[in-house]
Order: sequence, then C-alpha cells, then structure tokens
Amino acid sequence: MKKAIPWVIGIVLLAGAGAAIYFWQQKQTPEPQPAPVAAAPAAPIPQVEPATHYPVPESSEPPAAAKPLPGLNDSDQLVQDALAGLIGAESLKQFVVTPEIVRHIVVTVDNLPRKTLAVRLNPVKPVGGEFRTTGKEGSLAIAVDNAARYTPYVGVAEAVNAKKLVAAYGRLYPLFQKAYEDLGYPKGYFNDRLIAVIDHLLAAPEIQGPIALVVPHVQYQFADPELEALSAGQKILIRMGSENAVVIKAKLREIRHELTGPYAK
Repeated sequence: MKKAIPWVIGIVLLAGAGAAIYFWQQKQTPEPQPAPVAAAPAAPIPQVEPATHYPVPESSEPPAAAKPLPGLNDSDQLVQDALAGLIGAESLKQFVVTPEIVRHIVVTVDNLPRKTLAVRLNPVKPVGGEFRTTGKEGSLAIAVDNAARYTPYVGVAEAVNAKKLVAAYGRLYPLFQKAYEDLGYPKGYFNDRLIAVIDHLLAAPEIQGPIALVVPHVQYQFADPELEALSAGQKILIRMGSENAVVIKAKLREIRHELTGPYAK
C-alpha cells in the first residue's frame, strides 16, 4: 500500500502539517512513485463553513518592499525557494515533490479529514522500505521498529521554525487561496480549512502498546473497527508510531498558535 507524509509547506511535512504523514503500504513490494501529475480542479464538495474565521497572518515585510506574486501556474520556483529556506535544499530534494507544489499541498490538506488521500497528488515523496509487522494471522500487529522508517521525515518537521513557516505562508497565501478555489471552493477560505484540519489531526487518539492488524484482502487494516473508521489523516498519525505522533502534534500546535494566537477573532 502506498504511503506518504502528507501543512501548508509544513503540515505536509508533518502530517501536518508542518511540518505531517503516511498511507498504508501494500503487503506486496512497494510500487514506484508515479510521475507528478498536474492537479485538475475537483468537483465542488459540500463543506460546512467553520464557526470561527481566522485571518491570514499579515507579512511583516513593508508593502513597498513586497514583490508581486507570480500566477499559480508559475509559482513552483518561488515556493521551492521558500521551502529550501525552511528545510534546506537537500531536504527539499530528498522529501518533496516540487511540481505543482501549491496545488498538491492544498489537495492533501483538504483530504486529510476524509477517508482517502489522493496519493498521486501527494506533495511529499513516499517513505522507503516495507511496512513492518510482527506476529502471524490472528496475532498480527505493527512492528515497533516500523516507526523508524518515518523518523527522517519527522525530524525535518520537528526542525521547521514555526514562526518562519507561518511568515512564508502569509506571504504566499494568495497562491494557496487560488488553488483552494480551483479545487471547487469558490467561496471557501483555505486558512479556515487548514486550521480545521490541524484541529482534526490533533484530535487523533493516542494509542499505547501494540496495534493489531488484519488483512481481509491485500491491504492491512486495523483490527479495531473504531480505529479503522478514522479519517486518513488520523490513521496516518497512528501508523507512524506514538513517539513520532507526539512530535508531529507538538509541531502542529506550534503552527496553530502562530496562525491563530495574535489573529483569532
């Protein structure tokens, strides 16, 4: 089964996030990562508007010094440069799928509370190695050492400076808003959706001890039906291991504070 850490620059490196996250892996050998595909506008999806509106943090850069943003279709280099400044050029090359980066971030953030994610539109490269389990049928569980596969991604997310991340997000926000409108939300506000998704991820249950699995077909599933019924984003946090999830949630809280603390209305 495919997997990935799906922020807004950082929540995607988190889970979340900030920044974020993985799919299940199939029992068979992992498939090679598909070539990046341009994100096509999706059909509108009914969505309840959040009760609280969160204005985007304003840039501290003087208006006279601010350069006009390129159009969304021409923004890849600008966003890549911003990401390289946050996580380093080597980490950008190692972990991030850069073509159509803004559109892919927006699609992934919007899908995290849903049952499935669009793997081909994930902005982060798949984690290496095979999904590790222990035991046999009837006692199958996620192996303790499976979490180690995700630690390089989690390390990048943990090192991201939340203040700088949110500052970059504020400067680039019109690009994210345009991508969100193109996704099928002409009257939606991406920043509100982002914060709602962060809150959803933070509400993921924290599981201690072995996590039992079943294999009803070719893909692993949680044996506990309540866990299996969770959203794609919440299940990702559980699958990456409790210690990694703690780190990701802590970074998500930092990012949320920077997004809402001084700006909430």
